[in-house]
Amino acid sequence: MEVYALIGTDPHKDHRNYNMNMNFEQARNNMVKQQIRPWEVTNHRVLETLGSIQREDFVPARYRKLAYADMGIPLDHGQQMMHPVIEGRLLQAIDLQADETVLEIGTGSGFLSACLAKLGKAVCSVDIHAELSAQASKMLKNKKIKNIECFSGDALNGWMPEQAHDVVVVTGGVREIPEVFKEWVNPGGRLFIISGNSPAMEARLLKRLNISDWEDSGLFETDLPLLVNAEQATKFQF
Repeated sequence: MEVYALIGTDPHKDHRNYNMNMNFEQARNNMVKQQIRPWEVTNHRVLETLGSIQREDFVPARYRKLAYADMGIPLDHGQQMMHPVIEGRLLQAIDLQADETVLEIGTGSGFLSACLAKLGKAVCSVDIHAELSAQASKMLKNKKIKNIECFSGDALNGWMPEQAHDVVVVTGGVREIPEVFKEWVNPGGRLFIISGNSPAMEARLLKRLNISDWEDSGLFETDLPLLVNAEQATKFQF
């Protein structure tokens, strides 16, 4: 789908002044109806969440007019926001309940963090880049989202949560699933992760049935930049 079809622009015109004139509410509605719903996202709570949080406030200012486009939006430090459709499928897959806690590995812009906070009881989010973590934390506070804590650290190299969580969401790709991530999931909980080799990676949902047994389901093929240090972690495992 063309970007200009989503935001109501003409591809042959100069876009520099569109931030001022864009109807972000309409663009948000279009994102839900034209991108997310057609990609088999039908969960009412997920659609309502994605349709209510102002994604344009979380993207870098220079990409604000593209907040609802079907693309991965670049962030500082070489990071990237997920496509909206992937965020929608992720949120539907984990089926987060109002009494559940979430660990998010890779805070990024903080937009997905805001969605998780709205759907769940509490969110712990960590990013390896202190600047991204601080920016996201500030925006979340400005949005008066109080059930989330943001940390800076490397989840692949030393950083650990204070407790296990009902859901663990990994927003960067990995070659192989680190065992330590599975250790942070409560029995009965879920782990969403995208693994494999670019450009044919797979989104997977792992359900922890008990202490030692897991149910592993492939969800869809996609492509996602690797977590920082994911390459080194894979080499270390071997």
